[in-house]
Amino acid sequence: MTDAEPLDAWKPAASFEALRRRASLYADIRQFFADREVLEVDTPMLSGAMNPDHQIESLAVNHADSPRYLHTSPEFPMKRLLAAGSGPIWQLCRVFRKGEIGRRHNPEFTMLEWYRPGFDEHQLMQEVTALLEAVQGGPVATQVVSYREAFRQQAGFDPLAIDLAELRRLTRTRFDWSDDERDSMLDLWLAEVVEPGLPPDVLTYIHAWPDSMAALARIEPDRDSGVPVARRFEAFWQGMELANGYFELTDAAEQTQRFEREHRLRARGRQHVAPMDRYLQAALVAGMPECAGVALGVDRLLMALTGEKDIRRVLAFPEDRA
Repeated sequence: MTDAEPLDAWKPAASFEALRRRASLYADIRQFFADREVLEVDTPMLSGAMNPDHQIESLAVNHADSPRYLHTSPEFPMKRLLAAGSGPIWQLCRVFRKGEIGRRHNPEFTMLEWYRPGFDEHQLMQEVTALLEAVQGGPVATQVVSYREAFRQQAGFDPLAIDLAELRRLTRTRFDWSDDERDSMLDLWLAEVVEPGLPPDVLTYIHAWPDSMAALARIEPDRDSGVPVARRFEAFWQGMELANGYFELTDAAEQTQRFEREHRLRARGRQHVAPMDRYLQAALVAGMPECAGVALGVDRLLMALTGEKDIRRVLAFPEDRA
């Protein structure tokens, strides 16, 4: 304890009421998947590889032989289980992301992740809704809109068709800032304009993202426009992003190309570049079943269920008390 800390800094930041609600939430989640005969799994937190996403930073751990990284998601080992024939699986675990601190962020947080062979992203959206209704104890109003339509409604332009120069002009006018990266500007519009315009009491799924934001999702032509889009969705509820899901990419060669692209972006930004996950690559070569997967932030879900506006109020010991 330092002189600047309050005398009661040793105490939990969350109330015991919030901690009891967390315990009941965990029980409800387990019951939900037990009822659907989805297998609970447990995978390592430490790995010799890290998520190459240039927007996510892993925490490194000293190791005698080689660097190890605390996982930012259990995705890679869970996909290895899928390739080995596990069938539908889920996991509730702590994950770690460097530098993520704020009202909705803590470097160590709880993630719920699950995969459904035979599902596409739309079927998985329905199951996410069913989960939220189960843990809330009642119906949840929902809406499904495309990324394109969400921008048209809230920002007033088509994010898939707008010229880069025009996007830069609009961004500079609105935010007194612009960038050479199209995705960076669209992310800003999403966070500052689109998300705040969504109805907080309606669980909103935004799907069909730009193909450059595919991450680990499949890319297919949009049914209406023919423009390539990512078969990805994000779920927003009570003013927060809760979940990120994909109709999963299973092509090993394409996945390697995407990882290499992320490595180039990391190198350009002078970020640490770790080895690719050779076990995941081998699993994809062996063959992963067609499936949809989603990661859901449990701490944010607890905030939504309890009406808390600061993540610290649902964590026993947040980063500054850990």
